[in-house]
Amino acid sequence: MKTKFSYIFRLVCSKCGNVHDPATLQTYCFSCNAPLVADYDLEVVKNILKRDDVAARPSGMWRWHELLPINKPEFVITLGEGDTPLLPLPRLGKHLGMTGIMVKDESINPTGSFKARGLAAAISKAGELGVQRVIVPTAGNAGGAMAAYAARAGMQALVVMPADTPRANVLECRITGAMVELVDGLISDAAALVKERVKTEGWFDVSTFKEPYRLEGKKVMGFEICQQFNWDVPDVILYPTGGGTGLVGIHKAILELQELGWLKTKKMPRIVAVQSTGCAPVVRAFDTGQETCTFYEGARTLASGLRVPRSFADRMILQTIRKTNGTAVAVTDEEILTAQRLWAEKEGMFVAPEGAATLAGLIQLHDTGWIQAQDKVVLLNTATGLKYLDIL
Repeated sequence: MKTKFSYIFRLVCSKCGNVHDPATLQTYCFSCNAPLVADYDLEVVKNILKRDDVAARPSGMWRWHELLPINKPEFVITLGEGDTPLLPLPRLGKHLGMTGIMVKDESINPTGSFKARGLAAAISKAGELGVQRVIVPTAGNAGGAMAAYAARAGMQALVVMPADTPRANVLECRITGAMVELVDGLISDAAALVKERVKTEGWFDVSTFKEPYRLEGKKVMGFEICQQFNWDVPDVILYPTGGGTGLVGIHKAILELQELGWLKTKKMPRIVAVQSTGCAPVVRAFDTGQETCTFYEGARTLASGLRVPRSFADRMILQTIRKTNGTAVAVTDEEILTAQRLWAEKEGMFVAPEGAATLAGLIQLHDTGWIQAQDKVVLLNTATGLKYLDIL
């Protein structure tokens, strides 16, 4: 059988189920204002690809190309993203009285954050479909990643971010040639300006979940975690949740691997959304049994990636937490800073505030007994702390 580079065959609306064509440029389902999700022909993939084949390939995100959306390899835009380490945290574990804490350390990705994964996929697919001008509203790291991959692809880039975004994020966008506009307010205010620019100037918007493919890049974190667990899964995954792409993506990845028959278990990790008490729309919706979030007024936190008053994929985030018997917790900025320092002192890792929030969330859930001492727990560190020097 002649094999293909990608086995994507349709896009499905996450709310109404309507099918959309991935061979044409897509954004989201306009009829119900919901994200589109990529489907792959997993029955065919099961017959032509084995998990050991993937493991034997050169390292990087694109070793999983059959399960990524780019149809022709010449359109892949890469800076070496993916295959980040899953590191044990024994000294933190001993301090907390736990035996199985690990971190998926995304800080070593290009541009210093996990955003490289999603933007690598989104920019690659946009280029394959003929896009030349891309725009994004961002709290910081997504802008830097988009600017870098757009430069690599030879595209024009416009990044719109709050004026108080960490200075490192602003500088990395500008040095890679992107135009940068700073707005007074939050990422929601940046998104409103992006929406207007898209309408009047014809930019292609690669906002979180406003196109289908950032999710596909982020899901590879889930593939890697399972491979690093010797084709098994941890008991709990804690994810710092702003837009929530990776939270939804990791769940999607595990479901795909289960359907392929590559995992030793049908067990699903309990997935935890960690937010700041200063911006906790998912926690509030989860605690009150809501299917969607309401806009979080007065959002304020030093963890800029968590300062998202409402995610476009709020329904998907809440469904993922509930389907996996997970939960949602909020931690204070003080707890984030304490956890960041504890992590650095115990393990020598300078993690981003968003990453530190997962440790603060772990401490909270361990104290209440929701997480047990023997549980295998994966924390997601999303970026390097070096990007936040002006805030810290």
